This record gives sequence, C-alpha cells and structure tokens, in this order.
Amino acid sequence: MIEQSPAFKQLLKNLHQVPYLASKNLYRVTAYFLSIDTEKAQQFCNAIMQAKNSITQCTICCTWKEKERPCFFCKAPKRNQHIICVVETWHEMMAIEKTGGYDGLYHVLGGAICPLDGIGPEDLTINQLINRIDENVQELILATNQTPEGEATAAFIAHHLKDKTVKISCLARGIPVGSSLEFMDRVTVYKALSERRPF
Repeated sequence: MIEQSPAFKQLLKNLHQVPYLASKNLYRVTAYFLSIDTEKAQQFCNAIMQAKNSITQCTICCTWKEKERPCFFCKAPKRNQHIICVVETWHEMMAIEKTGGYDGLYHVLGGAICPLDGIGPEDLTINQLINRIDENVQELILATNQTPEGEATAAFIAHHLKDKTVKISCLARGIPVGSSLEFMDRVTVYKALSERRPF
C-alpha cells in the first residue's frame, strides 16, 4: 500500500495539520501535489516561504502586513481614524472590507474567549485594543461572531471600556436578507424583533 511509504506518510501527516483542510479532501490534495510538475511544486513552496519571511502582524491592528511597508489599513490616509471595527479573525475583516461599506480602522482579536478550549482574554489582543482607545476614537464596533464565545468576548471588551467615553456598537442581528421567517430559528427571530428599527 502506498500509505506505507515514508515520504507519502510524511506528506499526509503535514497536510493533516492544516486546520481547514477537511479529512475527506486529504487524499485529493495529496494527489494534486504529487501530480503537479516539480517546477510548480517548487513555486508553491517558494510562495509559502516568501510569505513567511515578508509578512508579519501589524503591531497596531494585529492584521497581516508586509514587514517593509506600512499597514494597509492603519496608515491609509483616506480611512476614518475615529472608528475601529473589532473582529475575531482577519477572515471576518476581509468579509467586511469586501462590502465596500466601511472605511474605518480594524482590530483583529485573534479569536474569541473560550475557556473550554483554554483560550482566555490574555491569549487574544484585547489589551492592545484597550490601549488603542483614546480621545481620538469616537466609536468602537464590536463585530464578533454571534456565538456564545463571540458574545462573551464582546461583553468582556465592553465591560473593560465602560469608563471610556467611546461609543460602543455592535452589528445588527436578525433575519438575513432574502430569507423567510418560517425557516428561521427562534433565537434569530427573537433578536430581529427585540432589535427592530424604524421603517
């Protein structure tokens, strides 16, 4: 069996460590890398190493940036410097950015508070966020995911900023656009009703 090959086993082992690579696709991805020519495989490896060597986290907003260049978000002159949108990961940040409807700053927490997984406030960039809040920041948007962990993280941040004058808001919650009430769960319908707005 090919699985007994040391080289094959090592490749599978390393691919298995990729967090979002589903187990059912493991063999397909392995087959892809084995079937491409050596030049393409080398280009792929080079791209990973180049990214590892030239990309780092911004010390202000904690998203990715090139080491030799200023942060695309923090240092952009056209962005609103008075508002910060707080997200769990840079994936959420990119989802918001792609809407084209937000031009403020960001702060990436690096996850959410989850005691069951051993993730506490000290494991996230909450302290860096709190230190960013000064008289220049007028609004903080808590755009954490609507999960128990995300809401607990937002509540923790809001509690630690209660003595600040900054306005704290969160994303609207409720019925997704284009959906029907009959197919919504009761929590979503409740949120939509309790957080209704003028027509």
